[in-house]
Amino acid sequence: MNDFIMEYFGYKECIALSNNTGCRVVLCPEAGGRVLEYSLNGVNVIYLNPAQKGWRHEPGAPADDPCGGRFDVGPEWTIPPHTDLWLGDWRGETTGEGRARLTSQRDRLSGLKVTRSFALTPDSPRLRVEQRVFNDSARQVVCCHWSRTLATGGGIALIPLSPCSRFPRHYIRFGPGPVINFRPEDPNIRVREGFLEILGTPRQPKLGMDSAEGWFSYLTRSGLLFTKRYTVAPDRVYGEVASLTISIWYYKDEMCELEPIGPLERLSPGESFSFSEEWELHPWRYPAPGEKVDLEELSAQL
Repeated sequence: MNDFIMEYFGYKECIALSNNTGCRVVLCPEAGGRVLEYSLNGVNVIYLNPAQKGWRHEPGAPADDPCGGRFDVGPEWTIPPHTDLWLGDWRGETTGEGRARLTSQRDRLSGLKVTRSFALTPDSPRLRVEQRVFNDSARQVVCCHWSRTLATGGGIALIPLSPCSRFPRHYIRFGPGPVINFRPEDPNIRVREGFLEILGTPRQPKLGMDSAEGWFSYLTRSGLLFTKRYTVAPDRVYGEVASLTISIWYYKDEMCELEPIGPLERLSPGESFSFSEEWELHPWRYPAPGEKVDLEELSAQL
């Protein structure tokens, strides 16, 4: 393991975690507490916008949408603004070999405070991420975990299907406008061999799923399979408008947002909750035109 502080993407206080498998994680406590790199053998699956190098949010300016491996607190449509968490400066520290923690300031509007703990496995490209949300206010707060990782664009999302899906086509589509389409048709989306495959930019960028399998993968054009694992609680309430456990957002071929969503939490003053994700990277050949991902092999390996 090799952990150190470095300058990266215009930020001076980044924390780098790496191991002997060729995996490296770079964390940025400045400007939102993000992951700037999750790579294998020098290939980064995290999307970084060159125009945002060294970007910092100016107090009083409109909220921005930073690049990188972001995390957030939802539900998306009902939680109050929380700019101090989303864009503010965090405190970073190493907590052991291959381990680090990012701690937010107290958000002035929501009263929430957040820690994100990262642990890189010594002998594999596997990263465990735990987000813990504290209610540091004098009132009850209703919220949930919302992961908002931007991966490099043009990839293929592979989501295992659940037989109990409420959606006729195993996904919904948002838009155009304030509309949720529960029977969408899209040439870039299909169901095959127990998976929902998103093969490229859909007709509308934002999609939602209610899969209860607790994992999904994203195959990048650079030949890396990025997998997220997490716990799904089918008997609990999920607070998104359509009770989603996953949202996927494509922006052209530039980026793809990979979003596990946690169940709704009701926090009394002083209470907290945590939600964990396991990230994995595997070399995987991106299919040539006319080819398909071998889903049987994918299921066997994952």
